[in-house]
Amino acid sequence: MEAPKSANEHAQLDLLERIKELSCLYGIAQLAADTSMSIEKMLDGIVRILPPAWLYPEVACARIILDDHSHPESDYKPVRHRLRAPIIISGKHRGYVEVAYREDRPRRDEGPFLNEERALLDTVAKEIAIIIMRREAEQDKLKLEEQLRHADRLATLGQLAAGVAHELNEPLSHILGFAQLVRKCPGLPDQVQVDIDRIISSSFYAREIVKKLLIFSRQISPQKTKVNLNHLVANGLSFLKSRCANEGIEVFCSLSPDLPGVDADPSQLNQVFVNLIVNAMQAMPDGGKLRISTQKRPSTVLLIVEDTGVGMDKETLKEIFTPFFTTKDVGLGTGLGLPVAHGIITAHGGSIKFESKPGKGTKCQIQLPVKRRKRSEGRAEDTFI
Repeated sequence: MEAPKSANEHAQLDLLERIKELSCLYGIAQLAADTSMSIEKMLDGIVRILPPAWLYPEVACARIILDDHSHPESDYKPVRHRLRAPIIISGKHRGYVEVAYREDRPRRDEGPFLNEERALLDTVAKEIAIIIMRREAEQDKLKLEEQLRHADRLATLGQLAAGVAHELNEPLSHILGFAQLVRKCPGLPDQVQVDIDRIISSSFYAREIVKKLLIFSRQISPQKTKVNLNHLVANGLSFLKSRCANEGIEVFCSLSPDLPGVDADPSQLNQVFVNLIVNAMQAMPDGGKLRISTQKRPSTVLLIVEDTGVGMDKETLKEIFTPFFTTKDVGLGTGLGLPVAHGIITAHGGSIKFESKPGKGTKCQIQLPVKRRKRSEGRAEDTFI
């Protein structure tokens, strides 16, 4: 049996425990002061600091659970006794911090633990909550600043695009008009006729780019009518299905019956849909599977386009709506397709988002709002493929 300790020995023991507690809190403060350290590394550091602050550090271990992600000490094993304090951030339970003993120890205030250790663990849990709250607030601030900078760049680009588009429209109209007049002249050599056709074709292509610039800069307002997405899919695929077959791409459609119509510009939505299909086809140069589906929700309808193509990494995914950004070879893309699609869907009060992984394909989901029908309105007819 352990001999009773003198008052002096108790005082020394208490002093030693307080020093250990203060050293623990000081170590946590040092970790928190290093703003370059990630939250994960900081939590791993706190886990290493905790055991030496307990009465029996030789058998103590610790771990932190945050948002269901564990930060255990390297030798964290099944334990005999544990002490736990919740991590509460902005009123939400996000996890806990735990210290445990791997072996039995004499009973103290709380099992083998001291009341002071319970108080210390509560303090550590609160400190962790404060640190994480500050870090997340800083991250949110940086994210908001980046969004504001991005919005400012888009506004500037929109003004530039509108100016360029208007400046190009007149000379393009002249080139196209004179080329069409020349083509009507009798007795033109065959090669000249071919060259004129190329001029006209290139002029139409340039005019389409100008149109995209105007849409991107919101200079063309949508001409809305009632549009059924099932009809849109059927019409769009009627032009592209044969090309998909020639390139070894299987097309699968799953269209929701009784799909309500949306108030939209059919030509603009068709432009978005065709752009998504062409992008998916270009992502599958060796063939693959293209899945198109529509879904009905209480107040929205969804259009989903999925491919089994090359996919995109996280960095590329962040830039897809940036004007003139493209991963395609020169001459194969303008970098305006997805920014224009984003502008069109946003102008219709909807949203467009992408999920993608390299080698795993890409999924695009478009969501458009549905206005409640009046009782006198009939149901839109659905088309199945």
